[in-house]
Amino acid sequence: MSSTRQTVSYLRNRLREVGIEPDKRLGQNFLIDLNLIELLANSAQLGPMDVVLEVGTGMGSLTGLMAPHAGHIVTVEIDAGLSQIAAEELESFSNITMLQQDALRNKNNIHDTVRETVAKKLTTIDKASFKLVANLPYKIATPLISNLLHWETTPSLMVVTIQKELADRLMAVPSTKDYSALSIWVQSVADVELVRDLPPSVFWPPPKVNSAIIRITLQHAKRARLPDLNFYHTFVRSLFFHRRKFLRSVLISAFKQQLDKSDVDDVLEDSQFNAKMRAEQLTVEEIRELCELFRQKLETKSNSTS
Repeated sequence: MSSTRQTVSYLRNRLREVGIEPDKRLGQNFLIDLNLIELLANSAQLGPMDVVLEVGTGMGSLTGLMAPHAGHIVTVEIDAGLSQIAAEELESFSNITMLQQDALRNKNNIHDTVRETVAKKLTTIDKASFKLVANLPYKIATPLISNLLHWETTPSLMVVTIQKELADRLMAVPSTKDYSALSIWVQSVADVELVRDLPPSVFWPPPKVNSAIIRITLQHAKRARLPDLNFYHTFVRSLFFHRRKFLRSVLISAFKQQLDKSDVDDVLEDSQFNAKMRAEQLTVEEIRELCELFRQKLETKSNSTS
């Protein structure tokens, strides 16, 4: 796509041709700065072994920049009108699969069609690598990033534009307002870095908030230190249901159906964790250690009663 196709006038006129306007409910804010679109694509360092998932095809500007470099692109667009425009813009490429649908089946699950399509394309390329590269609609960013970390084939790299507030949460450190279960979940398996802050003016229509391009790089060594990924994810979320409560109270509540208060006290007393600390004070590594102690406690208790 040429730079003339990034202008507001071009976007407005092209949308009018098919009788649609940007839909705020779907988070349709088009990145109109060509340099930033190129930065987004280049930051993913795409090569012929990469299968890319893009969520939010829009009019296909980012898709068209990535296609000459990637092995294959699976791009998902919920809006039928935009999907029609993108199909016309991208018709010359043979390595793009377009899906006109919602990327999520529900809040906690990526749509089966998206999952199956990506899995199929990964089998067509020898030593394929899976990446997410997208100008993400704000409303889908959190569930998509979180759920992709549960996939059997987790993306080795995610380069996305998201709301700056979410970027701050993903990169947050202990004892700050942005530090959350999501911060810990992502940082436990990946490295997160800011690529660029983005003002509203680089989008059309301009959103009411700032945005950012971030890069999330999967770290296999980190992930390997989590014996039970689902247990860990549930544990982390439980710690932050009442983030201001003392650690002991939170843990008793989290395991009330599985462990007695005395069991919780035993784990805390045998470890170096202060029962009167709060979860938001713990580092990612400390939370991993604490989680493993409770996982082992549950395992030991289960074995003793079986």
